[in-house]
Amino acid sequence: MSIVQAKYNEQKNSLMDEFKYRSTMQIPKIEKVVINMGLGEATGNSKILDEAINELKMISGQQPVVTKARNSIAGFKLREGQAIGCKVTLR
Repeated sequence: MSIVQAKYNEQKNSLMDEFKYRSTMQIPKIEKVVINMGLGEATGNSKILDEAINELKMISGQQPVVTKARNSIAGFKLREGQAIGCKVTLR
């Protein structure tokens, strides 16, 4: 059992009392947590993106996925497909 699941099980009864739920199925559940890091400076310097990937890897324990720009924006000197951030999904 994960730490998040154990904490959830501890808090179930207090949530039932606080919000007056009639059934345990009404209690919200955490399905996933997404950690995102957007880097505006990564367009000019690729070392910043590498540092961000290493930081997210240390925080989450998983390999981050590099996010890319969907469309070009001339004002931000951004091209379509250019790496602009990274994210990790924890389930």
